[in-house]
Amino acid sequence: MKITVVGAGAVGASCAEYIAIKNFASEVVLLDIKEGYAEGKAMDLMQTASLNGFDTRIVGTTGDYSKTANSDICVITSGIPRKPGMTREELIGINAGIVKEVSSNLVKNSPDTIIIVVSNPMDTMTYLVHKTTDLPKHRIIGMGGALDSARFKYRLAEALEAPISDVDGMVIGGHSDKGMVPLTRLATRNSVPVTEFISEERLSQVKEDTKVGGATLTKLLGTSAWYAPGAAVSGLVQAIACDQKKIFPCSTMLEGEYGLNDICIGVPVVLGRNGIEKIVAIELNDAEKEHMKESAEGVSKTNGLLSI
Repeated sequence: MKITVVGAGAVGASCAEYIAIKNFASEVVLLDIKEGYAEGKAMDLMQTASLNGFDTRIVGTTGDYSKTANSDICVITSGIPRKPGMTREELIGINAGIVKEVSSNLVKNSPDTIIIVVSNPMDTMTYLVHKTTDLPKHRIIGMGGALDSARFKYRLAEALEAPISDVDGMVIGGHSDKGMVPLTRLATRNSVPVTEFISEERLSQVKEDTKVGGATLTKLLGTSAWYAPGAAVSGLVQAIACDQKKIFPCSTMLEGEYGLNDICIGVPVVLGRNGIEKIVAIELNDAEKEHMKESAEGVSKTNGLLSI
């Protein structure tokens, strides 16, 4: 199993590290345009192999896409990260050109690959890959919902004062501060609705804290987060590579599902060896439907800024 990660910055390097540590891939290729950067990151990571007990081979390359040939899965993290005060949507002008070029080069060298998009604005970048490559829809996946759901579960566990392994919850909708739809109604602690343990007011605060999870970290760190995004990507990659049939909320092209068309937005999907193997239908209540509609309108507005 060969995995390529494009972009050797903090997010890309974290992706490569978590994938390697899980030891399901034979090779991870790390590619960057900065001379020697990916090679250095790869060497540094390989020097942890004996300490962390993995046999995955990590190689770095400066812009040589031939090294990525025949990759089973490709991850696109390249582009500029957010700075404090920036929205994900403000990144579109620069990142669209980068993602278009990267995806074209990846598909040229690995026509049967599955692409996972991490670059922001993530839903729009996923849509761009759909519109500019010949890959079938089930082989193009946006990462955002998996990360947003992890942040939701962190906030739920914090509010519940419970182990995070007790908690389950999901975020659908757009990967943006206003677009996320945390499904508080369906969140549970060991299958018991969380409303049995915390007030509606506290749950509402969890919802709001989740929606600004990325912005909160950007303000604290001065740039985008990387550990949780890297872990989220590794979870998706492992589910596909190991044919786990796991459900994750991911940005996928909708063609009537959830009443939406010609848009990539986060909904629960089953991930397996073929990529997205099924879109899972959840019965939303009226408030959730309205929030999802508003989220889709925001994503569509950002999509309209693309030059395709």
